Amino acid sequence: MLLPRLKARLSHWLALILLLVAMPALAQQAETTASDTASDTMAYSTLADLLENDATRQRLIGQLRTLASDDAGASIEAPGELAAQEAAGEPTPADTSLARRLAETTSGVASDLGQQFTALTHALSTLFTSADPDAGPQISMAEITDAALNLALVIVATFATFVILRSLARPLFSRVSHWSQHSGGRSPLLRIILAVAFAALIDVVVVALAYVGGNLIATFAIGETGELSTRASLFLNAFLIIELIKAAIRMLFSSRYEGLRLLPASTQEAAHWNRWLATLTGFVGYGMLVVVPIVNFYLSSALGRGIGLVIMLLAFVYATVFVLKNRLKLRHALEARAAKASMSASRVALNLLAKLWHWLAIAYFLVVLLLSIVRPEDALPSVMLATLQTLIIVGIGLLLSGVLTQLIGKRITLSDDLRRKLPKLEVRLNAYIPTFLKVIRAIILITVVLLVLNAWGVFDLAAWYATDAGAGTVSKLIDVIIILVVAAALWIALASLIEHRLSPETGTGEPSARAKTLLSLFRNALAIALITMTGMIVLAEIGINIGPLIAGAGVLGLAIGFGAQKLVQDIITGIFIQVENAMNTGDVVSVGGITGTAERLSIRSVGIRDLSGTYHIVPFSSVDTVSNYMREFGNHVGEYGIAYRENIDHAIEHLQAAFEELKTSEEFGHKLLAPLTVAGVTALADSSVNIRVIIKTTPGDQWGVGRAYNRLVKMHFDAAGIEIPFPHTTLYFGENKDGTAPPAHLRLAEDRRQAVEAQPEQPDTSGTETYRVNDPSHRKPDADDVDAPQAR
Repeated sequence: MLLPRLKARLSHWLALILLLVAMPALAQQAETTASDTASDTMAYSTLADLLENDATRQRLIGQLRTLASDDAGASIEAPGELAAQEAAGEPTPADTSLARRLAETTSGVASDLGQQFTALTHALSTLFTSADPDAGPQISMAEITDAALNLALVIVATFATFVILRSLARPLFSRVSHWSQHSGGRSPLLRIILAVAFAALIDVVVVALAYVGGNLIATFAIGETGELSTRASLFLNAFLIIELIKAAIRMLFSSRYEGLRLLPASTQEAAHWNRWLATLTGFVGYGMLVVVPIVNFYLSSALGRGIGLVIMLLAFVYATVFVLKNRLKLRHALEARAAKASMSASRVALNLLAKLWHWLAIAYFLVVLLLSIVRPEDALPSVMLATLQTLIIVGIGLLLSGVLTQLIGKRITLSDDLRRKLPKLEVRLNAYIPTFLKVIRAIILITVVLLVLNAWGVFDLAAWYATDAGAGTVSKLIDVIIILVVAAALWIALASLIEHRLSPETGTGEPSARAKTLLSLFRNALAIALITMTGMIVLAEIGINIGPLIAGAGVLGLAIGFGAQKLVQDIITGIFIQVENAMNTGDVVSVGGITGTAERLSIRSVGIRDLSGTYHIVPFSSVDTVSNYMREFGNHVGEYGIAYRENIDHAIEHLQAAFEELKTSEEFGHKLLAPLTVAGVTALADSSVNIRVIIKTTPGDQWGVGRAYNRLVKMHFDAAGIEIPFPHTTLYFGENKDGTAPPAHLRLAEDRRQAVEAQPEQPDTSGTETYRVNDPSHRKPDADDVDAPQAR
């Protein structure tokens, strides 16, 4: 119910538009039809008489040349006339408003449409009648019948040849389709592109052979032998053009071979669209390239133009109805495709196309219809050429875009050996190459749009490129792309070289800490310098004067230097620290009162992790002294105290024995760089005699070696009975004048022990054993619990 109602409304709407457009022109043409017909007939007769006479023909040629020279002079004087119009205040073509130009164009279209309908009516009324009643009909039915029969034979023979050749090529199409679907070793898109290209080549060969066969049949088997009629030539040329267009359509919507179909559609949908496009192409193509020229040549040019207009109107109605009927179906298919797209740009483009595709298609058909009205002589060839160019351009653009999309989504994988030596190269390639391919895809999209506009005459690409602006834009774009590619390649190469030097898998071994630090800083500085230089070169290339930018950067740098003195001091101090190799990543250092491992080193600060795990960031401006514990060697300095009653030489011998045992250790023996150094007795302390020893170790191992040596010293001293003193407390009760010490009264402790022993045991009522002391003296002691020394 919906489709008939839609067709009825569309037909009413189209008829109303045509009636409104053609009504003024029809009214104007109705008054002058008779006079124009008579004058045209007389003019044709006079022109024929002039051309038959040699003298008059030569005079006519001379007059035409004189008129041509006068037209050239008038064209030269045209600028003066325009200037005079401007001086007089009259509107020039450049000053004409858009509304006026649109009104003039609409009026011209209406006038052309009215003239064609009038001419068609007149041609139909005079087709089988003559201006002279005694002369009989203007056309001969016998000639028409004979010409139609010969043309029909040529058509049948050509199509029969084409069908036979297509049937012979069908097994080849099937094999190529099977290879495209089931062959391995290549990406699916690449297989489909190769298969479609090969099938298209076969299709072109089949069409060309059918065209040659039709020419041979029309020349030697039909009509006069050895002569190709105009009618047959028109049909064969139209057959070649139309079948090539159908071959291009089959590349997109192959209905029989799924492996030869570029667009992702089911077999039923592909057959549906292929049938519609083929029918529309054949109807318009054979009608405008065969029927209309034959009618123009044998009957009347007015009748031919009228038939061409009718053909284009019917094609417009048929195409518009089909588009509206399939609007929602294709919209849902495009939206489903957009939902599966992995890139946001593709999703947005597909969703936009899903909403607007039917309007674009109807606009295209309307433009074709208007061109056939305004320019009926060359409308179809120009439209077909523009359409063919559009299909080829869009097809190539889609293929290139599809290939680039697959390459963008494909991850670059390097070999394991190269990945070990250059760990970040694969990451950089997977970041830069897809971005570059996206830029190329965007340029392809812009180029496709410009070429399509150029094909339809909306934008003259060749004329624009011939101008200084066009050539300069293209040249600058190419230069910018080359600059960016060279900069990216240079960065990848230099960064990979730095990583090659930093990697322990390169064959030179683990790089030193200084090399790691300096190379990391050099990589950062290289990135900043390369980005800055590339940006400046690109700005200069696109025409921006970078002189003021450089001057402004200098002034800004001076202002920053005054306003951020600490930052400048950080950077300068950091540069000298790195040049003097004061510290490197991994060193144990003391800077700014903090001791720990340097984990990160930049141009302005150092990150230190102390023993408790706290991470400190120390700016170089606060660093006065750098203490590095990792330079060349380290020393364990140990001091060991012995009791005053011990023999010092005997203790030193055991210290030496502990060192000899340490040398035999697999874990610490290779870390010792020199024999044990005994500095001797360093102090006679309160409760010990201190002996100092020094052990020279590899840098960074002094703490581990010291801990192992301390363990061995304790073991050896215990085995030898050497006392390691510790603090003691001596209670002094005084002494008599004769040197004897008073006795210590221990009665309090004895009384308490006796009281505890005399206490009876209490019964256990809780099931657990409980000890209780009920002695009243077992409380906080007071002054009576301690006997003061007796005074003498």
